[in-house]
Amino acid sequence: MTTDVMALNALAPGRDLDAYVQTIGAFPVLTPEQEKALAERFYYDNDLEAARELILCHLRFVVHLARSYRGYGLAEADLIQEGNVGLMKAVKRFNPEVGVRLVSFAVHWIKAEMHEYILRNWRIVKVATTKAQRKLFFNLRSSKKRLAWLTREETRAVAEELGVSEQEVTRMEGRLAATDLTYESPADADDDEASTAPVHYLASSEPDPAELIAEEDFQTDSAEKLRHALIELDDRSRDVIQRRWLADAKTTLQDLADEYGVSAERIRQIEKNAMKKLKLALAG
Repeated sequence: MTTDVMALNALAPGRDLDAYVQTIGAFPVLTPEQEKALAERFYYDNDLEAARELILCHLRFVVHLARSYRGYGLAEADLIQEGNVGLMKAVKRFNPEVGVRLVSFAVHWIKAEMHEYILRNWRIVKVATTKAQRKLFFNLRSSKKRLAWLTREETRAVAEELGVSEQEVTRMEGRLAATDLTYESPADADDDEASTAPVHYLASSEPDPAELIAEEDFQTDSAEKLRHALIELDDRSRDVIQRRWLADAKTTLQDLADEYGVSAERIRQIEKNAMKKLKLALAG
């Protein structure tokens, strides 16, 4: 199999996951030195071939993360595909001067894409339509350690902890206790009957689904902090950051240097200082 064909197959997992895993396993694990060299070629010179090699050599990590999300009733190949999108986004934004390995940086982008896909497609999320209901479902499932129904005192404690009514806790507990049904809905079931089949309530042992909601809230809060932090930058620094990190078509250091009439090193310093300010704002 040629390298180009291998690369195409690696970026598009199909039904035969074993073949896909075998294909991506043919790409080498990069040493820190090799990774940094490739990242610098893409970061400073916009070398797309270097970016492609970085992506291909980290696809095995996407598969590893995707397998930790089993139990949601979603195809593993689809999760891998979404994770690959996150990996590509991470490579696009990776700064080799920060001093961390790409895999440490990319894990957040990969998980974010997988989380978004799960929240869009997992059936129980469609049943629990509001954020409060989803939070209640995830927390109630993780907090119930026995098969017996909650006592009145336990119901009150859960309601107070999660900020919902006792009636809402009881209704959600009823959903969790519905076990006297066939695993999947019958072929001739109507929409109401189909939505109550246990297959719609699949849970995952890891990671805790409640973390998905926390991650969603974190991403929203971070986006708001980033927006305010960008406003605080001077016009040139903001322009550099937006065109180097936020635009679809990444501008090179040299192009910006020519436009502003300074050296590429000066643009790099402006970018580095602006990134420090943004990180401080996001950490606050």
